[in-house]
Amino acid sequence: MTTTDPATRKVASYDIYYTQILNPDASINGELPAFARDPQQLRAMYALMVQTRLFDKKAVALQRTGQLGTFAAALGQEAIGVAIGHALKQDDVFIPAYREYGAQFARGVPMSDILLYWGGDERGMDYPQGTAAYHDFPLSVPISTHVPHAIGVAYATQMQDRKAGREARVVLASCGDGATSKGDFYEAVSSAKVWNLPIIFLVNNNQWAISMRSSRQTGAQTFAQKGLAGGINGEQVDGNDIIAMRLVLERAIQRARNGEGPSLIEAITYRLHDHTTADDARRYRPEEEVQAAWERCPIKRYKAWLEAQGHWTAADEETLISEGTASVEAAAQAFRNVTPEPPEAIFDHLYATLPKSMQWQRDEVAARGPVKGGH
Repeated sequence: MTTTDPATRKVASYDIYYTQILNPDASINGELPAFARDPQQLRAMYALMVQTRLFDKKAVALQRTGQLGTFAAALGQEAIGVAIGHALKQDDVFIPAYREYGAQFARGVPMSDILLYWGGDERGMDYPQGTAAYHDFPLSVPISTHVPHAIGVAYATQMQDRKAGREARVVLASCGDGATSKGDFYEAVSSAKVWNLPIIFLVNNNQWAISMRSSRQTGAQTFAQKGLAGGINGEQVDGNDIIAMRLVLERAIQRARNGEGPSLIEAITYRLHDHTTADDARRYRPEEEVQAAWERCPIKRYKAWLEAQGHWTAADEETLISEGTASVEAAAQAFRNVTPEPPEAIFDHLYATLPKSMQWQRDEVAARGPVKGGH
């Protein structure tokens, strides 16, 4: 709005900044952050991105052959999860949606656990003790319902850390662009700044909320600006640029750790796969759009840059694919080898003590026993 009315004046204005260091053609903008000058870290990030993609491919194959339930692939979005995994500290808390497998692998979640989860087994959410993931939350398929939970976690850790006089732990909650249209999201953002919580909201903008384009679900120019309504810092980053992704996350995490409050980061990427294996994106998404997105693939550009810098070779790639494939196959076999729980196990992870109103139901299911020919 513009006006020359002397009775009307501007009371606030905002800017949204976008960070991109590694361009799609593998050229560089500006100066590299310190971690991007360490070949060992660069190679580790690339290896995890490729491992995530190999896992994705196997999981989809398992679903297509009837060995796994519905699966949500991270194809094209590997840089986001891997950046999260490298940016968070051991004691920080990650509260994921359902495509950030790279972060979970980095924090100690076995690939077989992710397969168990999508196979409908609650034990896939029981992450190993001694890992960073042990105090993280499991995958959250209901849209945005985990974001208010993240506020509660951040509030609790803030109280505990202040009482103990120790460095603040940071909570990072990830969600898709579609989740930002839910009331749960806005309620959490509103509370985050009021309580000045050490929390990061990471919005994975892959352009599609299932079959709905971003432009159909919001009139906002960016998703980043949705943080402004709650008074928190909002910014964009190229979610296909692993270097920029990690840099922006580390800056926001450090601000939160220093008591400077929460942030909202919109990571701009593209979902190269169907929404899930229960979806057929060809029904609503033009093929030429998908092909153009492949040119911005995070692994393709990062590999090209690593090779140009002398940090990666064809022999390295061959070894990585061979060892990564073997790891994925081992995880798939471990998943297949798990003895299914009895039917009554569906009651065992609902409450610390099962209410009487459900105990009789559990007893009845247990008495019936497993369904013949199935689990």
